[in-house]
Amino acid sequence: MVLLCRTSAFQISRAIRAMKGPQGGRPSPWKMQSSTTDKYRQDPPKPRKFAIRPDKALDIATASAGLVFRLGSGALVNGYRVSFEKADTDTPKDAPQTRAPSGLDEDEYTFVTVAGRKTVETNRLGKRPAVPLELYEFEGCPFCRKVREAVSILDLDVLFYPCPKDGKVYRPRLVARAGKSQFPYLVDPNEKLEMYESDDIIQYLFDTYSDGKVPLFLRLGPFTTITCGLGLAPRLGKGSRYIPSKSPREPLILWGYEGSPFVKIVREVLSSRELPHLMKFCARGSPKRSALLKKTGTFQVPYLEDPNTGVKMFESAEIVNYLNDEYGVSSDEQQPVGTSSMTTTTSADDR
Repeated sequence: MVLLCRTSAFQISRAIRAMKGPQGGRPSPWKMQSSTTDKYRQDPPKPRKFAIRPDKALDIATASAGLVFRLGSGALVNGYRVSFEKADTDTPKDAPQTRAPSGLDEDEYTFVTVAGRKTVETNRLGKRPAVPLELYEFEGCPFCRKVREAVSILDLDVLFYPCPKDGKVYRPRLVARAGKSQFPYLVDPNEKLEMYESDDIIQYLFDTYSDGKVPLFLRLGPFTTITCGLGLAPRLGKGSRYIPSKSPREPLILWGYEGSPFVKIVREVLSSRELPHLMKFCARGSPKRSALLKKTGTFQVPYLEDPNTGVKMFESAEIVNYLNDEYGVSSDEQQPVGTSSMTTTTSADDR
């Protein structure tokens, strides 16, 4: 927890310094450039850990509020433990591969290496669903945030169907499917179960994919909801209202975890533009951190994969640019492919 608080404070302080811009009138290395899909496909931005582009400094600072108010809930997987073990740096590259007693090899994720010792992160995860869960929700909803924290802690892959207010596709689709516009709404094709109510969803997830023990900070009733709302408040509803967009043929893929301010500003765009996406949660302690390291040669989130264009990229600010450039349309253009003609209905339960 101390590490999470220090990380959050570091991110906020970096954001404040970044807002001041480059010193001595020198040109900023973050100068905005016109972006195209071809540019990002051929020359994706290089990952820069904890780097904040000046024009996104305020966004990152305000997006960090959730990490503070929620005390890092969602940033660690269930049963997270960390220890230091000796780093094997003497093995020749052409030697037969062996695994350390911890089960780590040189290609697996480690947070830091100090004086010949490296961090080893372990977890206590339950059974894995055969296919991803599905969740109808939107980024600015405190009830939805609770459920996102739960799936991040449980390290589950989730296919998100964003339902911003005035959305043209997934809000009407949910009304047709379940009868009312209330969020979040979970679909678990593995158990053939569908349900409303955030607290019921959270208990179900821990019963089904863990040992049934919900973490304290997710079972404090109104206090949990209020702190989720306070964490979202500085973002002034971003990710909650529909922005006219083109619909992708296939869902995008986003690697990240709940609590990261860099991931949050990307998810706000995905939510407001109604872009369905498979979220590969990889909170601290997740084995998917090693999977991303092996896939890209480094670990940093967010990491976006768009199967519709072939773009694969790091850097939250650049991902936001890409999503707006690739999927943005003017309000008088044609409605997204697959738009329902059904009018969205709301109720007193609308969240």
